[in-house]
Amino acid sequence: MSDRVTFYHNPMSRGRIIHWMLEEAGAQYDVKILDFEKREHKTPEFLAVNPMGKIPAIVHRGVVVTETAAICAYLADAFPGAGLAPRNDEPARGTYFRWLFFGAACVEPALVDRLLARPVEKEGHIAYGTYENVFNALATALVPGPFIVGQRFSAADVYVASQLNYGTMTKALELRPVFAQYVERCMARPAFKRIAN
Repeated sequence: MSDRVTFYHNPMSRGRIIHWMLEEAGAQYDVKILDFEKREHKTPEFLAVNPMGKIPAIVHRGVVVTETAAICAYLADAFPGAGLAPRNDEPARGTYFRWLFFGAACVEPALVDRLLARPVEKEGHIAYGTYENVFNALATALVPGPFIVGQRFSAADVYVASQLNYGTMTKALELRPVFAQYVERCMARPAFKRIAN
C-alpha cells in the first residue's frame, strides 16, 4: 500500500493548515482541489469521503481522516521522522495535545464568534467560556516560548499559529506582541513559505 497521502483541498479553506502540515511532515501527497463555486465538496464522490462535505480531508493507507486538528495529530504520528509530536512516553505529549485541541475547541470558535459578532448570552453556556479567557490562557502558554511545547516546534504550532494568523487577517483578534512574535516565528519556517505562494 502506498504511503502517499491524498489531500482534498481548497486554498480558501482550513486546507491551508493541512497543506502546511504535509510540508512540515515531509509527506508525499497528491492534491485534489475542490471548487467551492462548483460545489465539488458536495458531490456524491466527495461525500463518500467526508459526509459533512467539508474540506480538508485526507486519505492515507486507506484511512480517511477529517477535522483539521485531527488531521494534524494524525500526520504528526504517521510521519514520526519529522518530529512534529512528542512520543507517547514523553510528558510533553500531554501539553502538545492540550494546546492542539484547545486551538480547535476554544481558539477557533472564539475567533469565529467575535468575527460574526455573535453574542455570548451567559459565560457558562459556551464551551470555551469567554473570548478574553481564551486569549489570556493562550498568551500564558506562549510566553515561555518559543513554541507551545517549549523549544520544539510541533503540529500544535501549525494549528494554533494558523488560527492566530486567521484572527489577525479578519480583525477578530486583538493582536498582542506575544501572538505576533509567535506567528512570525512559526511562519518563518521553510515549510510554511513553500505553501504561502
